[in-house]
Amino acid sequence: MWVILGVMAIVVTFINLYMYTAGKDYKLAMAMGLSFTALTLCAEYSLVWEWVEVEDWAALGDVVPGMERALWFLTIASILLNIAPILLERKGKR
Repeated sequence: MWVILGVMAIVVTFINLYMYTAGKDYKLAMAMGLSFTALTLCAEYSLVWEWVEVEDWAALGDVVPGMERALWFLTIASILLNIAPILLERKGKR
């Protein structure tokens, strides 16, 4: 599930950037991109919880350390890419 939500977050983020460059209203796409990012994190947390429930310590030990770094990076990238049009608009008005 987290893969599907993550791909949707990436696609909607690029739609957001495209709509901004095309001069269209991008705010709904921005909100959707950030929302799918949040849902991806929730789905990932649920996956980790399932591993804890079944006491799959090997999966936790192998996957979580690398996944944690990737999720931090991708979440920060998603936030920056999704709010970039707002920042660019503000810079252009000055």
